[in-house]
Amino acid sequence: MRIAMIGTGYVGLVSGTCFSEFGWNVICVDKDESKIAALKDGRIPIYEPGLDQLVAKNVAAGRLSFTTSLSEAVDGADAIFIAVGTPSRRGDGHADLSYVYAAAGEIADSLTGYSVIVTKSTVPVGTGREIERIVRTRRPDADFDVASNPEFLREGSAIEDFMRPDRIVVGTNGDRAAQVLKTLYRPLALREKPLILTTLETAEVIKYAGNAFLATKITFINEIADLCEKVGADVQDVARGIGLDGRIGAKFLHPGPGYGGSCFPKDTKALARTAHDSGAPTRIVETVIAVNDARKLAMTDRIVDACGGDVEGKTVAILGVTFKPNTDDMRDSPSLDIIPELQRRGARVRAYDPAGMHEAGKLLTNIDWMDGTYATLDGADVVAILTEWNEFRALDLAEVKRLLKRPVMVDLRNVYALDEMAEAGFDYYSLGRRTVRAAG
Repeated sequence: MRIAMIGTGYVGLVSGTCFSEFGWNVICVDKDESKIAALKDGRIPIYEPGLDQLVAKNVAAGRLSFTTSLSEAVDGADAIFIAVGTPSRRGDGHADLSYVYAAAGEIADSLTGYSVIVTKSTVPVGTGREIERIVRTRRPDADFDVASNPEFLREGSAIEDFMRPDRIVVGTNGDRAAQVLKTLYRPLALREKPLILTTLETAEVIKYAGNAFLATKITFINEIADLCEKVGADVQDVARGIGLDGRIGAKFLHPGPGYGGSCFPKDTKALARTAHDSGAPTRIVETVIAVNDARKLAMTDRIVDACGGDVEGKTVAILGVTFKPNTDDMRDSPSLDIIPELQRRGARVRAYDPAGMHEAGKLLTNIDWMDGTYATLDGADVVAILTEWNEFRALDLAEVKRLLKRPVMVDLRNVYALDEMAEAGFDYYSLGRRTVRAAG
């Protein structure tokens, strides 16, 4: 089987590389000449654990290659995956499908035989039909089908997610296309991973519905955390108590500063807009969006309160700026709301992130970027953990206490145990748990 993967962003590069690991021949396409040149030189433009080794392995085996020529990649391809960006349009929340439709037009001009055009990008319902119309209009003679194969990759564990997925969703209205996709995923059949065959529209809705539900779980437990603080309960015990219910499940019941990243923010907004335009508004999703946006800014108050209600002239040490660990992705990270608001209130901010500082530097200004955790803490008035990188989970608390002006920590990821922080002599503020006040 021969695959063309259009787009070498997060989804396209990971998916293309993993397909080549299955043994298929994959050509990844991107118009960005510098990105393709870097990939040909063995340099990976995104941070994803293990991806560099997998790319190198399959390039060496001759199964994975990179080009800026879409026609070269499409020629003779059994499946053509569209994996370009679908960001939110400014102002209205709709997904920007201009890159998807531009790719569809170029594919139409390059088709040489039967191919399945597959949307891997996250797209609103109806996109597959529009792709079909675009290609059919430009090439009435073309032999093709359109399918939807949404991705369910988590940044930081994307390779594992591709190789051992919970499910594979394929939406198409033809047996011929379905057979091509089933063949592509045949290596996973040995692991008995469920493959859901459905219609184009259903597959498109599945992706958005899944992300919206997970965003709702995150937002729900964040609000429960606020309640726990008011009534003296412990949100971690509450999460365990409800998560053990098989109907609920334990995943995504971890309080934090609000969801971010490349998927949940734009996908919830796009689903809400699509539903509104279709005459079936999703009030729950609309509320989730509003509550999550407000929570990010509310986290600034946690840090300010820990500093006695005023951060004017004080130094705040920030550990972690990416929206989650094991990625350099800054898209819609809570830090993009929290840090500027701290600065607006007069704080001096210094920060460290193991992988995200290069990307963050393009989006955040007037920050002292440090080269390590303990250098960040030295002389700061307070430390705030925004991202739960592993290296922040086992800090030398005695050294942290020595470096800070006062032993004050705001933990927006609930990394540490309350008793541990009390024994170490910290004022410790977390989410949905009692506040430890042990500093002298």
